Amino acid sequence: MEIIGYVAAILIGVSLGLIGGGGSILTMPVLVYLFGIDPVLATSYSLFIVGTSSLVGAARNFKGGNVNVKVAMLFGMASIATVLITRKVLMPMVPDVLFTTGSMVVKKSMATMVLFAVLMVFASVSMIKGRKQADVVPEMSGSKTMMRLLIQGGAIGLVTGVLGAGGGFLLIPALVLFLHLPMKQAVGTSLLIIAMNSLIGFAGDIGSVDIDVQLLLTVTAIAVAGIFVGVALSSKIEGGKLKKGFGWFVLVMAAYILLREIYK
Repeated sequence: MEIIGYVAAILIGVSLGLIGGGGSILTMPVLVYLFGIDPVLATSYSLFIVGTSSLVGAARNFKGGNVNVKVAMLFGMASIATVLITRKVLMPMVPDVLFTTGSMVVKKSMATMVLFAVLMVFASVSMIKGRKQADVVPEMSGSKTMMRLLIQGGAIGLVTGVLGAGGGFLLIPALVLFLHLPMKQAVGTSLLIIAMNSLIGFAGDIGSVDIDVQLLLTVTAIAVAGIFVGVALSSKIEGGKLKKGFGWFVLVMAAYILLREIYK
């Protein structure tokens, strides 16, 4: 299963390189079902893998002028604070056993995977439906714009902190539809925000969780290598069809996780 897991790790990076997202959606199932890591601990692993991979992707986009640093910093003000509060304060307060209904015991680890599957459903729908491209880059000013950025940044931070997911499927629509960034710039900016959130969230976990460093670095290195494969393939494959196909794949995986967690 570990060999399959390493192969799947390549797909994490390939998806980031091809469509600018989707990596975090694959990371948790790979860690939990192929490497046998506890779901709660896997969120820490996911933060590092997703953060490092996104940082590499953001660097490539920055060189091409496709990262709006000002937007990323404004989002980061709220999202990073929310990630740290979630990882350091909220998550430790959640008991291992949430509740019992009949003969069914609902544990923290089970709830984490079910919530992640729900996140996957929303992400898959976003990919299947697609997004409209905007052509106008707005001025970052005004109290309404600031408030919108802070609220959306906080929401992304909560998702990242609880589930170890980057939240790109939430970020990119927000950047395109609400802030009117062009799609390429939205993808690059999203990767920078995800990298900041995830790596700072992981830093907050250091010392409080037991991590297999060798496994973590190996999976991360493979995922990063996959990004370059994805970038190379992106010029040969039509992005719209690829994203929809990946969306259907994510939807099937979400159904599998829900069935496995509820009926195991």
